[in-house]
This record gives sequence, structure tokens and C-alpha cells, in this order.
Amino acid sequence: MRKIAILLSAALTLTATAQTAGGGISEQMLQQMERQYATQPAHKALRNAIASNAIDNLTKNQENAGALDTYFSIETKKQSIHDQKSSGRCWMFSGLNVLRANFAKRTDSLTVEYSQAYLFFYDQLEKSNLMLQGVIDTAKEPIDAQRVQFFFHYPIGDGGTFCGVADLAEKYGLVPMSVQPETYSAESTSRMAAIIKSKLREYGLQLRQMVADGKKTADIQKAKTEALTQIYRMLCLTLGEPVKEFTYAFKNKDGKQLTETRKYTPKSFYEETVGGPLNGTFIMVMNDPRRPYYKTFEVEYDRHTYDGHNWKYLNLPMDDIEQLAIASLKDGRKLYSSYDVGKQLDRKRGYADTENFDYASLFGTTFGMTKAERISTFDSGSTHAMTLTAVDIAADGKASKWKVENSWGATWGQQGCLIMTDRWFREYMFRLVVDKQYVSDKLLKDYEQKPIMVMPEDPLFQEDE
Repeated sequence: MRKIAILLSAALTLTATAQTAGGGISEQMLQQMERQYATQPAHKALRNAIASNAIDNLTKNQENAGALDTYFSIETKKQSIHDQKSSGRCWMFSGLNVLRANFAKRTDSLTVEYSQAYLFFYDQLEKSNLMLQGVIDTAKEPIDAQRVQFFFHYPIGDGGTFCGVADLAEKYGLVPMSVQPETYSAESTSRMAAIIKSKLREYGLQLRQMVADGKKTADIQKAKTEALTQIYRMLCLTLGEPVKEFTYAFKNKDGKQLTETRKYTPKSFYEETVGGPLNGTFIMVMNDPRRPYYKTFEVEYDRHTYDGHNWKYLNLPMDDIEQLAIASLKDGRKLYSSYDVGKQLDRKRGYADTENFDYASLFGTTFGMTKAERISTFDSGSTHAMTLTAVDIAADGKASKWKVENSWGATWGQQGCLIMTDRWFREYMFRLVVDKQYVSDKLLKDYEQKPIMVMPEDPLFQEDE
């Protein structure tokens, strides 16, 4: 009997070993974890506290919770705060914030608020065309090829960059918010997007099959147009039919009408308020410490319109980016910028600082990755665009804190704004769009280098939402 027991034990041991081959958790490993956890008497108290409290409430650094310093030595003129609601259109809100601020600065007294719903309509239509044409372009590749998968995985989305604002506004013009207001699906995009994505995938398969069957190019394009006609119908029903003509009179910030009422089209309103082409007037800069600085990069297929501009940027150290931002703000110009806004953000106060929350002490560990390491491992990346409006310069001449206009409503944070320390800014700021007049000749020359093409699947090239 003893011999049988020994053999049975050996068999069980072999079974356990077989189950953990290749890196599984063995019984010995599990026991080690259990012993180490049991040696810390404070764990029970911590577990009880975490079980009934939000982690951020337990880790809030009280030494960092004092009254906020809201003074800024350089600050642009305030403007109304908008709310993107349950949508990923932050890039559009930030971009249009910059355009309306430029108009107010140029006219000195007039104000304008652009319709996000109008431009979003054409953004979704253009992205639908980009997806379908991309499917046609790659139709001879296998369905599981990386680029084919890219189009079917991301047919459309709410996210984007300032490049999209430039391409869309130049092509379709702009209209006032009062002329085409928000709809439910503009403010809460998930259901509309899911339905349109499903239809686009269906159309994409049909177009691939037409290419495989050797159909004529004209017939394939006809089928694509018919598909887009259905998408157009769906967008009209959810976002409203785009305005073609309207009357409008400009007012000052107090609501007093200062101009006569005139008739406009979206294109003529764009000319009146923007004044000319946007493309060619700005550069986008990025801080990506994984890649060489002073080199230009371009993200393949990362654009809003098929016939538009890929996302192109100059990679710069944070010192250079800060100087570009300061030069623009000194001249009263707001800037499109983007961040990993979820990191170390005190939402209630509208305050971002690297010392807001002490997760390390609560969990008895450290969080030591560099910015480059966080990007490479998908731990950090650009998630949200906001409008950079102010900077405070310390006695040593360096930036100490920054302020942005957010698009989460006027009651959020600091009256709709977010204050961030410079140490947070350097760790979690990624993109900045700067008018060329504030960029040195050297950096402009660097920007004109032949760009290095990079893949849209890169962890840093998710669109701002």
C-alpha cells in the first residue's frame, strides 16, 4: 500500500510539473507569494481600507492638497468653455478653440463659436471614405494582413488631431454653433458609431470581393459611392443635415451685436473668420524620447480625409517645445496641445501634478518607468487634446506651471480649465501645434526633412479623444 501511495504521489507531482511547464505558476511559487503577503501585519488594515474606499482617495497626497496658485504671468484672453459630453471629439474642440481665439485676437472685439456637429458630420463621412478606399487599395492583400486589419478594426472613430481640423475646415468650411447645434448622437457617439462601423465592414467585404472578381474600377467606385450614400443618410439622421446657407451677425463677448446680419455659406464663413488656408501655416511638434530628436516623422494613413494630410510631426526635446509654447502665449496665441490626461489628475480640483497621488506607498512598491518606457509598453500616450492658454514663468526664467482650456464643461475643475505643474507637463505632454511665425528657421528646416514613415499601430499614435 505504501508503495502505491508513493507512486501515486510521484504521478501527481509529474502532473503538476507538466501543468506549469513553460512559465506557469507552480505550487511552490504560489506558496512563496502567500508567505510573503502573510508576513506583513499591515496588509489586513490596508485591505479593509481599500475594500470600502476609492484608491485615489486613499493615496491623495495631503502635502500636495493645499490651495492652488492660480496666478499666471502670461495668460491669453479667456473664452467660453464647451463640453464634448460623451464623445471623443476633444481634438475638434481644441482646434476650434484655437481658431475662434485667433479670430477674436484679430478683430479685437468680435467673438464666434463654431459648430462641432457640422464639422463632425464631414469628419465621419470622410473617415468612412478613407476606410472604404483603403480597403479597395489593399484588396489584393490577405484579409489578415496588418494594413487590411487596420481598416476593418478601425473603420471610423471620434478621435483625431489638429491636421483633421485643418483639412476638414478648408474643404467644407465652418458654421456657427447657433446655426447647427449639437444632437444627441453628436454628444453621445457610441451607438451611432457602432452601427456605422458594422455597415462599413459589410461594405468593405463587398468591395474586396469585387476586386477579387476582377470588376472594373468604375464599377467598384460606383459601389463605393452607393455605400457612402447610405452612410451619408445615417449621418444626416443622427447628426443633422449639414447647413448650406445661413444668416449671421457677429457679437462681442457681452452678447452685443456689432455687425449687420449677412448671408453666408460655410466656405464664406470660414474665409471671414479664419482668413485663409490653415495647411502650411503651422507645424506639429512631439516629444517622443524613444526616437531621435530634430527628425521629422509621418504616420501612414493617419489622416481624416483620403485626399488630405497625414499626421506629420517634428520630434523635439521638452525644452524646445516649452520655448515654442511660451513664444506663442506671449503673443496672445492659444495652442492645440495633447496629454496623457488620466495620469496623476485631481479631477475635483482640476489640477495635474506628479505628486498628487502616492500609489507606491499604498502598495509597497515603486513605479519607476521613464517616459520612453511608458510609451513603449502602452502605459502612457496621448489620450486627450486641450487648448494651452497660460504659463507662469518663475524667477529663474523657467516655466513653473501651465493652464489649458478643457472641453468637459464650464463647471469642471478650475472653471472649465486645468492647471498643471511643469514637472507633470514634461512627463505627460506629447503634442503641440505651433504657428510657423513662432518657430526658428532651424526648426522649420528640420521640419521640412523627408519624413520617416511610422506605423499607426504605434502606442503613441492613438488619436486624441
